[in-house]
Amino acid sequence: MGTKDQIFSSFEPYPFRVNKSLTQEGAGRCIISDKNKEKWKIEAGFSWCSKRFFLFAPIFLLFPLLISGIQPALGQDWDGIIITQADFQALQAFKQELVDPRGFLRSWNDSGLGACSGGWLGIKCAQGQVIVIQLPWRGLGGRITEKIGQFQALRKLSLHDNFIAGSIPSTLGLLPNLRGLQLFNNKFSGSIPASLGFCPLLQTLDLSNNSLSGTILASLFNSTKLYRLNVSYNSLSGSIPTSITQSPSLIFLDLKHNNLSGSIPSDIGRLSRLTTLDLSYNAVNGSLPESFSNLSSLVVLNLESNQLDNQIPTALKNLQKLSILNLRNNHLVGDIPVTIGNITALRQLDLAHNNLSAEIPASLGNLPNLSSFNVSYNNLSGPVPTHLAQKFNSSAFVGNLQLCGYSSSIPCLITPAAPAPETLRKRGRKLSTKDIILIAGGALLIILVLLCCILLCCLIRKRAAAKAAKDGEATGRAAGAAARGEKGIPPTAGEVEAAGDTGGKLVHFDGPIVFTADDLLCATAEIMGKSTYGTVYKATLEDGSQVAVKRLREKITRSQREFETEVNILGKIRHPNLLALRAYYMGPKGEKLLVFDYMPKGSLATFLHARGPDSPIDWATRMGIAKGTARGLLFLHTNANIIHGNLTSSNVLLDENTNAKIADYGLSRLMTAAANANVIATAGALGYRAPELSKLKKANTKTDVYSLGVIILELLTGKTPGEAMNGVDLPQWVASIVKEEWTNEVFDLELMRDASVIGDELLNTLKLALHCVDPSPSARPEVQQVLQQLEEIRPETATSSGDDGAAAPSASDD
Repeated sequence: MGTKDQIFSSFEPYPFRVNKSLTQEGAGRCIISDKNKEKWKIEAGFSWCSKRFFLFAPIFLLFPLLISGIQPALGQDWDGIIITQADFQALQAFKQELVDPRGFLRSWNDSGLGACSGGWLGIKCAQGQVIVIQLPWRGLGGRITEKIGQFQALRKLSLHDNFIAGSIPSTLGLLPNLRGLQLFNNKFSGSIPASLGFCPLLQTLDLSNNSLSGTILASLFNSTKLYRLNVSYNSLSGSIPTSITQSPSLIFLDLKHNNLSGSIPSDIGRLSRLTTLDLSYNAVNGSLPESFSNLSSLVVLNLESNQLDNQIPTALKNLQKLSILNLRNNHLVGDIPVTIGNITALRQLDLAHNNLSAEIPASLGNLPNLSSFNVSYNNLSGPVPTHLAQKFNSSAFVGNLQLCGYSSSIPCLITPAAPAPETLRKRGRKLSTKDIILIAGGALLIILVLLCCILLCCLIRKRAAAKAAKDGEATGRAAGAAARGEKGIPPTAGEVEAAGDTGGKLVHFDGPIVFTADDLLCATAEIMGKSTYGTVYKATLEDGSQVAVKRLREKITRSQREFETEVNILGKIRHPNLLALRAYYMGPKGEKLLVFDYMPKGSLATFLHARGPDSPIDWATRMGIAKGTARGLLFLHTNANIIHGNLTSSNVLLDENTNAKIADYGLSRLMTAAANANVIATAGALGYRAPELSKLKKANTKTDVYSLGVIILELLTGKTPGEAMNGVDLPQWVASIVKEEWTNEVFDLELMRDASVIGDELLNTLKLALHCVDPSPSARPEVQQVLQQLEEIRPETATSSGDDGAAAPSASDD
């Protein structure tokens, strides 16, 4: 059995069970052939057996041995009935049309005895008839025989992730029991057979990522049980058939990356169970139907890169489960509906590259779960709502010439109120030349006075600093810092500086940035994000260098003495995959600031979930991030004796070489117990918390491993853990998909394009991640084992060299 076979079987282990037909009551029965029904069965007939028992005794002794030697390939219990002649012939024809370079079908070489008993790879039977043909990831080529229509009991045909070409046989429409057809990630061409509409029980049809052409036929939606249709990444053309609205059972509909045109069917609202609708990257035109308001179960709506025009309907407010709304790159006009701000479940909103006008509704700034937002390149005007400007960077708003307030370089000008008509009448006379000269002179005088005041303040401050240096008041470190700044010598670890005129204390650890307390306190600050622990700012110092500053909430930190003890320990921790603490400041009124290097690339959460469609992330990069995160966590557990307790993708940061840096480690040591409990609860809400933490209330190495496993699943799937999928969290969703043997559905589509090369690595990493998120803590591996297996799955050609942890701190500890 190959590597992939072992992985799949390990997800659902089945013990071998001996055939009971010869060991239980009725052992006196004999196996005979019923030529009329063309299958083997067990027939009662003691007298017939007794006459021939001694003649066939050697065969009776040998037969159980033959049966017990056949290992069930799919784990099913064999019912003891040999395959029918018709299905045996069909399997032979099926094999003959396929190309099997790896020899996976070499087990299909006997007279048919092992076909149903488990000896033939990928075959499952019931009552002597084939009900499942399941051969994914086998490297198979060739084509599917037209004799596939002979399998009258076939329920599932799964041949995905192979290299099978040719057309899809029209004889598939002759299968009355067909429920699942999974042919995605192959090389099929031609059109989708109209005959598939004659499969009354068809539930799942996935033909994505092939080279299919032609139209989507109306007959395809004859099945009233069809709940999953995926024909994405093909070359289908024509319009979306209106008959699609006759399939009320549809839950998942993916038609993206085709050449579809025409409008969206106006009655699409009849698909009330639909949770995912993806029509992106087509040429669909017209308006968004008002019936969209009836899609009350919709979670994902992606209509990116089409030719939709007209306005965004206000009725979208009824989609209260909507988590992703992507209308990017269309021709939409009019205002952004205020009612979108009522969709509280919304996490991603992308309206970029349209012709939308007017102001951004303030209601959008109140969306509690919004993590990705983009309205760039429209005709929007006016000020950006404050909360949106603070939460998202300027790239989310650029390309709107009349939009302001989203960047310090584009402030909103305050327009003075126009004078009342009465005032205008009183000032009706024109100003004389003398009046103009007097006004200009007065303004100039005011400016000169202000300049003098500024120069005087600077002179006084300079003299005070010079006097302090002359008198030897070096305890403040201001003179020393200035001297080092001139000579380019950074401060030494643990060096203390009194905070100038403000009081307080600044403590430096080793690092490349030189600054004084006054430099830090007078820096220009821009909010990057908020969390339970406090607020993170991007601070630009006077010399133009940038640092990231986390201001801790004053009422949740420990006493000053305990705080200093713990923070000095954290400041000495250095590892290439850990974010280094560079300095901290304690103000005279109890304020506490932690200083880190600033890096614009940000967190893994942003890198993975807030990127555009033209920014793919390859498997090597994702695996490097997973390994780096594991290395950093291993150092915390073994060398620093620190449990992170709140590891999320927002706390994994990436440097300029995409090396992972874990942030916010050890912060629990600086906080009160109540604050840490709140953080654990928040992490649970976002899908990273191990289930046992709801009772234990205290993190440990195994809860950190659980969080690491969720992050690895995040890298594999491209999905956010907090995004509920059919009402379950990410680990539960992945486990359910794997259990249904649709493992490929788990992986990010970007990764599936290289599945023929990295398939083994994906499956092994998925298996490892599922072990990490096992509900039982004792079943989870330690971090050292996780790292070791990751390195075995994808050995590194060269060890990445990082610094001691310079990166941007996370904007949140969530």
